[in-house]
Amino acid sequence: MKKLRFGIVGTGNIAHRFAEAIKNVPEAELVAVASRTNENAKKFGDEFNIPIRFGSYEAMAKSDLIDAAYIAVPHSGHAECSILMLNNKKHVICEKPLAVNAKEVEKMINVAKENNVFLMEAMWARLVPGTIKMLELIESGLLGEIRGVEGKFCYTMDQDEMDHHVLKNENGGGSLLDVGCYGLSFASWYLGKDIETINALCDKYNDVDSHTCVLIKYKNGAIADLSSAVLLRKPNEGYIYGTKGYVHFNRFYAPQELEIRLLDGTCEKIQVPYLGNGFEEQIIHMCECVEKGLTESPINTFEQSIFIAKQIDEIRKTIGIKYPQD
Repeated sequence: MKKLRFGIVGTGNIAHRFAEAIKNVPEAELVAVASRTNENAKKFGDEFNIPIRFGSYEAMAKSDLIDAAYIAVPHSGHAECSILMLNNKKHVICEKPLAVNAKEVEKMINVAKENNVFLMEAMWARLVPGTIKMLELIESGLLGEIRGVEGKFCYTMDQDEMDHHVLKNENGGGSLLDVGCYGLSFASWYLGKDIETINALCDKYNDVDSHTCVLIKYKNGAIADLSSAVLLRKPNEGYIYGTKGYVHFNRFYAPQELEIRLLDGTCEKIQVPYLGNGFEEQIIHMCECVEKGLTESPINTFEQSIFIAKQIDEIRKTIGIKYPQD
């Protein structure tokens, strides 16, 4: 199997995590990094021993030295950078959410199809062992019928980080796009897409949602209770409730331990560790898809990315958050 040659677009914290993970994937190699400045590209390249450094995204896109690009820029740049790479025949894995709104997501998918290259949202949590095991347990009927899920992904920025792009409207900031998309994805994995109503409330900071609470009612009566925050810390835990018992997760969206409690008194903890930092699984999956000639993941599908993007659009209308891209 030929190694897939990756270039990273962006040099922030999430790019560091990807660069660490790809070291553990034999099917891939990190050969390039692109930043808007040569200085940042060199600094990142030196840190991870990346041989090729680009001082512009365009230069990387036009290069024949990479096969695939990982998009790690702020949300507002996801669509533009992805489309640039796709139009230059590069396979793309783009950080979640795939774009700021559903309109951009649909455009990205169309461009990928036109160029016959692979595109996937980097919803890494769907591909980790804990999520896969949980889906298997539910399919087995262990919990009975699933009637509810709860998930909180809430953190607070430090005082010296208040200029961060996650707090800026023009960057597609706010808790919903930054971490709320995990909760929405989590709910969809276990409760499906047959939604009756969505209700939401938020607290705002600088025209972004700093704390958002979402309630989703499904047509079968099940309910999802989800929270996201970037200026408020809550326990990042979650639950899946069934008619035969429930499962608790310390890290609901990408668990490494499942605590199962059934109504018959059974209690069990199952360890489901990542291969590394949690990003390895998605890189392996992408490499497998490209090797097979696929242009879409059979797990992190285009349909799923559009579904979540439309949910976010609807919630933003409810809570009154609008971005320049809208």
